[in-house]
Amino acid sequence: MSTSNVIKIPTFKSGNFVFSSKYDRSKLDPQIYGLKVLYKTIISLPVLPDWSTHFREEIIRKSIFGTAALEGNPLSEDEVGKIIGETEKKESVQRAEQEIINLKAVYETIRQQDPADQPEKLKESSIRLNHKVITKGIDYPTNVPGNYRNHKVKVGDRDHGGVYTPPKCLPDIQNLMKEFCCWINSEEIMGLDAVVRASLVHYHLGLIHPFGDGNGRTARVIEAALLRLSGIRLVPTMLSNYYYRNMDDYFWAFSLARKNKDHDVTPFIAFVLNGAMNALQEIEDGVISSLRLLLMRDYLAFLRTKKSVTQRQYDLVDAILNNDPYAEITLQDLTNSPPYKVLYRRTSERTARRDLQKLCDLELLLQDQGKYKLSFTTFG
Repeated sequence: MSTSNVIKIPTFKSGNFVFSSKYDRSKLDPQIYGLKVLYKTIISLPVLPDWSTHFREEIIRKSIFGTAALEGNPLSEDEVGKIIGETEKKESVQRAEQEIINLKAVYETIRQQDPADQPEKLKESSIRLNHKVITKGIDYPTNVPGNYRNHKVKVGDRDHGGVYTPPKCLPDIQNLMKEFCCWINSEEIMGLDAVVRASLVHYHLGLIHPFGDGNGRTARVIEAALLRLSGIRLVPTMLSNYYYRNMDDYFWAFSLARKNKDHDVTPFIAFVLNGAMNALQEIEDGVISSLRLLLMRDYLAFLRTKKSVTQRQYDLVDAILNNDPYAEITLQDLTNSPPYKVLYRRTSERTARRDLQKLCDLELLLQDQGKYKLSFTTFG
């Protein structure tokens, strides 16, 4: 196996197929460095158990919804959430539902992977097994779960860089998948940053397109599994939702890399790096937000102990925290809207106004044009 960053493999019916790790290091290395710095910052933050559990569940829901929606699954995110939450197996399910059930199973497997116990090397058997789980029980024409295709397919469209014809026959696919695993596990590629290597796996599986259906889902799942095994948590499963939210850019990034005459895959790697950075920033915001809420509750309890706030004022802030800590309320909400009206049904408007002003003076609330919201500026 050559150590060049561009490897050409001859095929029977599709000319030379190229494996490439060529990218603009002057452009991407700063992104990679920034990603590492942010990740180290985040893992040093205290993670609250309740937040962690809630956030993990939200990530799985969004990830499964995103990767399925990219392939045309019509179910809404709420519908996906309900299917994921079901514990009893149904006797009969629709195709769209089965896709979600299968993805739930494969993402659960990824979540249970322990980087300390498993190697990062990629095996053909792992790729085929994941595809088998993703597509089992679904009647896709010309697809056999876990088996490579032996027919011609076309992917892409004119609006996103044109139509692409992957390798056409089974012998070519079998050889390319074997060569691909050798290449991606080579010392050169294993030495790359984990996100770069995972994005190369994602990209080249998309190029080979080895299965009759479920190729996109399989590529994204394998990418997530490799990132998880490299020691990166939460980010891997968040990427699929980022791809869905930026669907046009996702397809264009693939097309721009594929059509580059020098086989420079910078556009696709850069897109994945942006997704990873977006995921880390979302995690950081979530942790900091949870810490702010915890500090707000602690400060509120301190003020009540010191009798700096009345029980009703304490209950009002507590109700906002429990209902929606980032919502805006008005004076009228205190007497007209649950859960606040329970506290103010027997008080005058003057009393309600006085409570709001007192909480503003204590910097627990901020007021802007008659609307009030919790103030977290005290807590960073």
